Amino acid sequence: MKILVTNDDGIFSPGIKALARAMSALGEVYVVAPDVEQSAVGHGITVRRPLRFKHTAAAGLDPIPAYRVDGTPADCVVLGVHLLGRPDLVVSGINIGVNLGLDLTHSGTVAGAIEGTSIGIPSIAFSLDVNSRAEMDFEPGAAEAVRIARWVADHGLPEKVFLNVNFPVNAPRGVRITELSTHHYEDAVVERVDPNGVPYYWIAGKPTGSEDPGTDLWAVRDGYTSITPISLDLAEHGFMPVLRAAFEG
Repeated sequence: MKILVTNDDGIFSPGIKALARAMSALGEVYVVAPDVEQSAVGHGITVRRPLRFKHTAAAGLDPIPAYRVDGTPADCVVLGVHLLGRPDLVVSGINIGVNLGLDLTHSGTVAGAIEGTSIGIPSIAFSLDVNSRAEMDFEPGAAEAVRIARWVADHGLPEKVFLNVNFPVNAPRGVRITELSTHHYEDAVVERVDPNGVPYYWIAGKPTGSEDPGTDLWAVRDGYTSITPISLDLAEHGFMPVLRAAFEG
């Protein structure tokens, strides 16, 4: 089994080290990750400048081969597949911080799994809830990630579907299969003025969302690993008959 590991926190993140080493239990692993943090870049692909792809022993992953790319997580998957051979599985993470609910649309970690899925490779995104007052511990999540990845390797995933997995702060109490919550960042725009008197802006915000039972946010906050199957088929099929009646014929 050949496994491509990527992330959006960058090739030097402790989360990708934990995930890559754990995945070695399942087969041949290689890492292709951004050279710097690419959080919240979404599913961007770099098309207007060249990309660099460089083996990086300094990532501290030996004997696992690790390559850094000066681009997005989606770029990393594209280059990894084309330059190193098509893997059997793409795993992205372990992200520092959860990717829940509506956050999925801008998550670079999730975008790595989206890119793998879009080219027909079973893919999983992994993220860890963090507590600023406690040391991050990726090991319980990494062990759980192996169990989930092994199941996907054995059973596959439906076409256009990937798994979005979020681990709680502490060792998981178990697993819950969940729906997406309303978790998102409530945006705020902060205006500043530069030394020349010209205004500039920061997009800021704080996480919010409802912990409804059965959702990913509820599961993680209750101490469980949340697994949500996500489909790339974004069409709202139930609304199509209304539109057909209105516009066709």
